[in-house]
Amino acid sequence: MIITRTPLRITLGGGGTDLPSYYERFGGIVVSAAISKYIFISMNRTFTPDYFLKYSALERVGDVSDIEHPIVREVLRAHGVEPSVEIVSMADIPSGTGLGSSGAFTVGLLRAIYASRRDHVSAGDVAEEACRTEIEQLGRPVGKQDQYVAAFGGLKVYSFEPDGSVNVAPLAVSADTFHDLEEHLLMFFTGYSRAADQVLEEQRSKSTAGDAAMIDNLHFVKELGLRSKEALEHGDVEGFAALMHEHWEHKKKRSAAMSNGNIDRWYEVGRANGALGGKLVGAGAGGFLLFYTRNPAALRTALKAEGLTEVRFTFDSDGSVVVVRD
Repeated sequence: MIITRTPLRITLGGGGTDLPSYYERFGGIVVSAAISKYIFISMNRTFTPDYFLKYSALERVGDVSDIEHPIVREVLRAHGVEPSVEIVSMADIPSGTGLGSSGAFTVGLLRAIYASRRDHVSAGDVAEEACRTEIEQLGRPVGKQDQYVAAFGGLKVYSFEPDGSVNVAPLAVSADTFHDLEEHLLMFFTGYSRAADQVLEEQRSKSTAGDAAMIDNLHFVKELGLRSKEALEHGDVEGFAALMHEHWEHKKKRSAAMSNGNIDRWYEVGRANGALGGKLVGAGAGGFLLFYTRNPAALRTALKAEGLTEVRFTFDSDGSVVVVRD
């Protein structure tokens, strides 16, 4: 049996510039952190001549082409995985909540397959293969950051070049800044789960068509990502929080589906109760509100009164790893 553990992520700056429709023309940059919320993938050989899959649904099929889960189907087909295999997925956080679960799932599954063959594959190679699976083979309108953050872990800066290459560098923060972020970044579930594809498809189609408003929005978000990197590396966490707020104001302009009345109200409640900045994590339309606050107790009390559930986290430094190899 193989079990892999792969982290989810929060984006700290530049989100949206990692889509090919943007970075292939202009280059992109994203500042992201892997967090201590995980997807676990187990892979085990069985005696029955079929593929047995357990995730939010159950599948037992004899032919790989009959697998309904698109990522599992494409990955198993690409790697020639024969029947008599059981694959189980378990997650700390449900999918559709803006934390990069699809990319983490793909990375974790690939890591499990390579581990079953005792093949050593670098984090970069696993991340790039996961990107090819989702973007090229399945045609999903997603970016590259989720797969890279899942594979590498840590707090890092990802530069997406027009030629498709990705440069990965540590976010050079002090220990004090690292612990400040862990203590003062708070995340609350809005109760809205969503598939990111609608919002991302709108961004992709407008970017591809050269829509000036969308391109200008992403140019500015990329600039905010660079400024967020500089603020954090200089220990200016309150400046970073102000940039989070500015980012959210611009992010909402990308799509009418980005937010709704309740999310806007909860955001204002957060701002009125100590949050210096915040935003929805991920593509938008639901999932988690992430805030930076100097007064965690006041923010927790206010948003609990609104019925929101906090999910506490620390940062993950390992990326996708094999935790059981039996």
